[in-house]
Parts: sequence; C-alpha cells; structure tokens
Amino acid sequence: MWDNDLLSKLEGSLWEAADQLRANSGLGSNEYFFPVMGIIFLRHAYNRFTTVNEDIEKDLPKRGGVARPLTKEDFIRRGSLFLRKESQFNYLLELETGKDVGSAINKAMELIENDYENLKGILPKEYQSLENGLLVRILKIFNAEALRNAKGDVFGHIYEYFLMKFAIEKAHDNGEFFTPVSLVQTIVNVIEPSHGIVLDPACGSGGMFVQTSHFIQNTGLETQKAVTFYGQEKTATTIRLAKMNLAVHGLEGKIDEGNTFYMDRHELLGKADIVMANPPFNVDSVDADKVKGDPRLPFGLPGVNKKDEVSNGNYLWISYFYSYLNKTGRAGFVMSSQASSAGNDEKEVRRKIVETGHVDVMISIRSNFFYTRAVPCELWFFDKGKPAIHKDKVLMLDARSVFHVVNRKIYDFTQEQLSNITSIVWLYRGQNDRFLNLVISYLERSLSEALKIENEIEGFKKGFDSLMDAMKSFPGNAPGNADCPVGSKAKQTLGDPGKKAQPKDSPLTEPKKELDEAFDSFQGDCRKLFKNISEYKSSWTGKISNELKKQKSASADFEPISEACHDLIKQTDLIYKLAVRVIDVSEKECNASESDNWEGRKINGLRKALDELRKKAVEQLKLTAYFQKQVHWLQSRFPDAKFADVEGLCKLVSKKDIEANDWSLTPGRYVGVAPEEVDEDFDFEETLRTIHVELADLNEEAAKLAKTIQKNFEELGI
Repeated sequence: MWDNDLLSKLEGSLWEAADQLRANSGLGSNEYFFPVMGIIFLRHAYNRFTTVNEDIEKDLPKRGGVARPLTKEDFIRRGSLFLRKESQFNYLLELETGKDVGSAINKAMELIENDYENLKGILPKEYQSLENGLLVRILKIFNAEALRNAKGDVFGHIYEYFLMKFAIEKAHDNGEFFTPVSLVQTIVNVIEPSHGIVLDPACGSGGMFVQTSHFIQNTGLETQKAVTFYGQEKTATTIRLAKMNLAVHGLEGKIDEGNTFYMDRHELLGKADIVMANPPFNVDSVDADKVKGDPRLPFGLPGVNKKDEVSNGNYLWISYFYSYLNKTGRAGFVMSSQASSAGNDEKEVRRKIVETGHVDVMISIRSNFFYTRAVPCELWFFDKGKPAIHKDKVLMLDARSVFHVVNRKIYDFTQEQLSNITSIVWLYRGQNDRFLNLVISYLERSLSEALKIENEIEGFKKGFDSLMDAMKSFPGNAPGNADCPVGSKAKQTLGDPGKKAQPKDSPLTEPKKELDEAFDSFQGDCRKLFKNISEYKSSWTGKISNELKKQKSASADFEPISEACHDLIKQTDLIYKLAVRVIDVSEKECNASESDNWEGRKINGLRKALDELRKKAVEQLKLTAYFQKQVHWLQSRFPDAKFADVEGLCKLVSKKDIEANDWSLTPGRYVGVAPEEVDEDFDFEETLRTIHVELADLNEEAAKLAKTIQKNFEELGI
C-alpha cells in the first residue's frame, strides 16, 4: 500500500519535471499533452507486464523441464497488456545513442494497438515531432526508482493527476474532458454503483468509470465481473484519453464516438443500472427538429426558440439520464446550478420529473470546484428503486459551506468531508450503523494519531536542546560585551557556571526569561497530555462500539486531549519564536558573531533543523485534533445518530414543499441559512491557511508576470 503523502510528492515532482521539459521545448501544453500521457501509459503497462510475467512463469506447466511459450491470453487473464519486446519500456530506455527515439516509441504504440483491437488508433504516435534528447529525458523522468518499483494502482493515480494538471492548463478542449475527482467521488458515494450496466453518455476521460472501479474494489469484488462500462463522447481525442485511462487502470469499456443529443450509440434506453455524467452545461444550439421525437425525452422538449433550437440543453441531458435507467436504476450527475430553479418550459419538465417520485437527493456545490470555470453547480440523483417511505421525498443537502482550499482558484473536498457528506445520505436512507461506524473510525484515528505525539514532541525537545548546547560556547566574553552572556535555564546554563550573573539591564535578560518560562510551561503541559493520552488509551482501546452512548462518552473524554493539542501548537510555535529571538539579540545586540566561541553557521543550521522538527510536531498535534473535529462535526449535527433537518445544511422535503416553491430543486431554498457561529468556534487556523495559500498563489502569478514582462522588454531591445 502506497503512502498518500509519498504519492503526492511523487506526482508533484513528476509534473514539475515534465512541465519544465515542456517549457524548455517551446511546445504548448496542447502539443505536449498526449505524448506525456502516452509515456505514462507505457511505463504503467511495462510495470504491470513484468509483475504478471513473473507470476505466469511460476505457474506454467512444464514438459521435460521446458515451459511452453507465453501467450497474449496468459496476460489478459491476469489483467495485463501483453508487450512485445519493442513495446517494453526498458527496450526504449536502452536504445543506442543516435537511434530515432520518436520512431521507436511510435512503433511501440503500433505493436500494442495491433494486439488489442479496443486500442486501435487510440495511443499517441506523434513522437517523431519531438527532439531525441527531449524524449530521452522524458523516458528517464518516468524511470525513477520509485516508479520502477510501483505496485497497485499508483500509475492510475499518476495518470489522473496529470489529467487534472493538464485540465488546469487547458491543454485540451478547454479542460472540459476532466471532472474533478471530488465531484465524481461524491456521485459514486451516493449512488454506490456495484453491479450491472454503468453508462456515462458524456464520458470525457472516463473518470466516472475509474472511480466506480475503486468503489467496487473496496468492497472486495472484481470490477470486470461486477459491471460493464458503456460510454459515449463526441470528441475523438477525448475518447482516446478515456480508453487509455481505462487501460492504465486495468479496465475495459465500450466507448463510442457520437453526439449524445442526436445519437444513442449503445441503445440502452431503460436498460442501465447506473447512469453517471458531467455533461456540458447550457448548450443552446440543439436542433429541435432532430430531437423532438426522441424516445429518450419522455417529458417533452424543455423549450424552443425562434431559430427552432432548444433554448438550453440542460433538460435534454436530465431527461436522457432518467430515461436510460431501468426500473431500479440510479443516476448521479453534475448540472448547472441554474437548472434546478429554471422557469418556463424547463420548469414544466422539472415538475414532471419530480412527480415521478424518483428524484432522490440534490446537493449544492460552491463555485471553484471546476478547474476551468468558477461556476457553482448541483449534483442530481435519481433512484427508480426508492423505498415507498421516500417516494415523495427529496433530500436537500447544501454543501456550499463544506470545502477545502487547494489554491486561490481551486477548491475540493477532503476525504473526511466526502465521508461526512455521504454519512448524511446514509442517515436519510436509515443506514444508521454506517454513520456510527464512521464515528468509530474517527475516534480510533484520533487515538492512533495521539499516540504518535510524544515521539514528535521529544524530537522537538532534542532539537531545542541541541540548539541550546551550541549557544553554550559563547559565554558573553566578546569585546565590549561582558554583560551579554548567552544562557537559558531550560538547559541549566548556556554559559560557564563560574561566570558572573547577568546584570538586570542586559538585552538578553527579558528574552531568556520568556524562553525559560515558556519552556517550563511547555514541559509541564506535555507531561499532562501524555498522561491523559495514556489514560484514554487504557479506558477506550477496543471498547469504542457503535453504541451511541459510548461514542459520546469516548468523544467527551477525548475533548480535553484535543484542546491540549491546540494549546501545545501555540506553545511549540512560541518556543521556537523565542529561541530565534535569543539568537537575534545575541548576534545583533551582543555582537556574539564577533566571538570565536560563537559558531554562527552551526547555530543557524540547528535553528533550521528545529524549525523542521517544530513543523512535524505541530502537524501531528493538528492531525490529532482534526479527527476529533470530524467527530464533533457529526455528533453536533446529528446527536441521535438519526437523520434530522439541520439549518443551513440539510432538509428532507416533500413533493408538496417543492410544488409550493415553484418546483425548485435548489437545496438552499429549503435548508435555510446556517446560524452564525460564535467567535470561539471560528476556525482561525483554516482561515489563515486559506489567506496564506491565496497569497502564495498571487506571489507565484506575480513572479511569472514579471518574467514575461522582462522577456518582452528583452525582445524589444529595451
């Protein structure tokens, strides 16, 4: 199992390297896009091939000690592509100097396509347009040791990461080929696609299929045995991305080219178990004559303008998604926020849909979740197999206040936020045990993270001690500075025991006193925290059940630990700040750097090391409090572990409520506004982090702009 932090760093370093090559090659991101994705595909295919090859050879029957030759079918059975020698990544890496690397990669792609009909004409073969040296560097980037040894779905994650990054760069079709993973995961979590026909009529790069596969695998089933993927996409180049994406994840799907407004390539009307999609919003040029008799429009046309065009294609999509479902099918899709309250003929179509009783859940998502546009959206969910108790009810969930800041322009959900949103749907469906089990997982994670605190705190203390020891070498005997000996009670004394005491007016008196007091207080509070954690472990290890009363007791007992973590974060930061102040006063006011006994370079190195240890300790303290915060978020909103209307968050509304509100399906119209939180609950840390992220992003943009201006001046000879 890969460490997520390690994977994130790996993805980031790969993108940085690949993007640097793009910048140095003079190619636009749209020109560089497919070649890089193709290299990722080859690297993954080779990793999978070598792993499976070893397993196959072990299991092959032998006659006279000789095994039969390997066949393509051997690899297909194990979910791997069969690679001929010239298609293997190592073969390309080991090409002799001077060989045409572009032609060799093109041939590698052609050989794979020849062996796999579903990849025919799909893989990129534009490598001859790139310089040999550039291609060699790209191959080497994706031959890092971590990638050579990568197991599981690491390359699937890397492929999705590059899709996201290229979407942000608008490398292809204005970035609309990629639906943010947070939104796809939310859809998958709500509809739980576990069996049958899964259809995406606007499939883009196939993200819905990939996340469905992750969901199925997490339940212990095999994706290819559980579901069949069908996709339709109007752009041939995007279909290439989707088929490569599936292949990288060891999946297959029937993906055809066609404009879904006019074509139903798979003829799945009323046959799909699952429909998922993120269609293009607000399309306004659909020919009404071509679609008016379409059997996929059971609710009629949503409105036709004077040009005999459908005024807005949103309700065509919504009708298609509904009509594809079988009698118990579920659908989840992304839709423009204006569609949920649109008027005129669109309202009439919406009324008919609501009256079926099959609208299940509506979730509002704030702006900035998409990489190429800042619009808010809604997630719609249909369920034709809803239980009778919910037949005329719709769960309205306003998640606009739930988000995580990635940068100034992009937000997403954390995994915990995704789980918390999903848990509300569980409660609505009466699956209270799943809610309680989620709380258990947070409580257990809180404890496991708390048990790591002591190690990080001790590391910080050792770093502090090392810094104090280094400053002992300067007893304050630099010329003219007899009144500035450096010392701290935190380490008994930083000077020699025989030196005279500091006069009261020494510049170091006050800084050292503050450091002494802060460190003493810190040590005492650490001992209390470690004791509380130990007692909590003894009391609750193995005893946290899905009994609500016990969960509340466990949470209440952990709350002092969480509060202590917040206090220690401030103290840890303060100690570092005061230690730096002592160094600064020693050097700037006591001329310590003029003394032979002051090892400035060593002290500066130890100061930097202490800062890193501080960050690790603070991060561990934050992580512990973070999971307790998730427990509080759930228990404070649903104290009985049962669904309840929560002001500003969720409400179960009836068909009559919806009719009274002009058939609107906008959650915010029903759930109201969340009550303003009191000051002590305001998340200052998250707010400051958001400001910091935005500032860093603005600084990065300013630096890029400055370089562009400088380059323009140089080109003008100024």
